[in-house]
Amino acid sequence: MCRVGGYGGIRGYLVAVGLAGVVGSGREKSLGRYRAFAARDPRVLMGVEPQGAWGVGELLALMAEKCGVSADPRCVSGHDVIDPDRTVAALDAFAERVAAVAQRGGSVLIGTGHPDRLLGFYGRLADALSAAGCTVLTLAQGRSVDITTRFGLRTHHLDYVRGVAVVREGDGERAGCATPVHSHSPLPVRVALGAAAAEGRPLPDLVIGDHGWVCGAGQLGFDAIGLADTDDPAVFVGQAEGAVAVAVPLDDGVCPDHYLPLARYVLNRACLSQ
Repeated sequence: MCRVGGYGGIRGYLVAVGLAGVVGSGREKSLGRYRAFAARDPRVLMGVEPQGAWGVGELLALMAEKCGVSADPRCVSGHDVIDPDRTVAALDAFAERVAAVAQRGGSVLIGTGHPDRLLGFYGRLADALSAAGCTVLTLAQGRSVDITTRFGLRTHHLDYVRGVAVVREGDGERAGCATPVHSHSPLPVRVALGAAAAEGRPLPDLVIGDHGWVCGAGQLGFDAIGLADTDDPAVFVGQAEGAVAVAVPLDDGVCPDHYLPLARYVLNRACLSQ
């Protein structure tokens, strides 16, 4: 794997644009998610089936270790803090996985539950991996997925934008025109992988994504790497228990363009710069 410089540059950039350092994620919301995870709320589990007890105290200690948030349970308000050194180290580990699959020309499934922010980041990876000879899979395109939302059960459909899987709400005809929606559900990746297995199609050597995409695939035993915010404890629990290979801590709610230098950094580290 190439060792391209730029550690100080990417570290400073992460802090400057709010991807790490003091981030937009609120402490109160994060603590609420930790309580929900401890209560095994499926909306927060994102497809992870925890082996450990993972009470709130254990989750807070884990998130302090993996992200750098305050470990003090008396800290209940304000903004979360992500240690940029942890983010850079995780990005390097992420790039190693990307480089490995590119070197063997493997197959990759990429999906996001945060299309409004992260589609450009993943699209850059999909373009580079395809150019490197990898097969970027588009499994079960158009397949229906019924997802429980705060508005009740809604029918969604799998679609792909620049090789990146997203879900759109609505019936089959309208789904193609609908805006991709935010989702924490592991059901889309389960549908995609299940369809591939049933049809005898190739399965991915690596799954790249966030939310239910990385957690759902990792729980099924696939090599899975992804991005996660401080209010997404499931991804870090999955990593701690061995289901998720790499979890990159960062704010997943900033301007979409701010993630593009991260894609360049990952591709440089993986020797896949275009």
